[in-house]
Amino acid sequence: MLYLVPTPLGNLKDITLRAIETLNAVDVILCEDTRTSSKLLQHYQIQKPLSPYHQHNEHKVTAHLVEQMQAGKTFALITDAGTPGISDPAFLLVRACVEENIKVECLPGATAFVPALVNSGLPTNSFIFEGFLPLKKGRQTKLKQLAAEERTIVLYESPMRLLKTLEELITHFGENRKCCVSRELTKMFEENKRGTLKEVLEHFKSKTVKGEIVIVVEGKE
Repeated sequence: MLYLVPTPLGNLKDITLRAIETLNAVDVILCEDTRTSSKLLQHYQIQKPLSPYHQHNEHKVTAHLVEQMQAGKTFALITDAGTPGISDPAFLLVRACVEENIKVECLPGATAFVPALVNSGLPTNSFIFEGFLPLKKGRQTKLKQLAAEERTIVLYESPMRLLKTLEELITHFGENRKCCVSRELTKMFEENKRGTLKEVLEHFKSKTVKGEIVIVVEGKE
């Protein structure tokens, strides 16, 4: 079978007892980056074989992994941080397992957009999660669509593209739309900057931005 196991966003304490138990029980752990995952496994003294599974090889290795599970092996899939499948590889493998009647179980755990949304101060009763915006093709079309969205909007972004994305959001949404930018979630220098899009842009213009980013934007009134 296949277990999908969430891993901490940054603070290594943010892992469940069940996740540790599962990782100790499987035959192989699939991971994005063996170097990153090794740190977590060493911290919890988990000694299991690691095998790479990421966006650059998932199309090539999925069929082989399914064959191994059909032969009786049990796998756990983890990512560098958070829940597999949320803006991270997992879908292709899960779909293949479902099609072959291989049992799939997803453990609950860390996902970056949830704490960012909840502590943003914006409505949480109805929201839309878009992950990363398209880099080129379809980007402007998507921004125009989101400008008319009435639900709270949640986006992921890299620190290198944060300023550009905030500028584009101002162009399409207006500078007074409320937002919150969260970065370095669960880590020592966690920051949640709230305000209008213009205020938040000016704040991040004055500093070096590091860490993974979650942008939460107020829906259209």
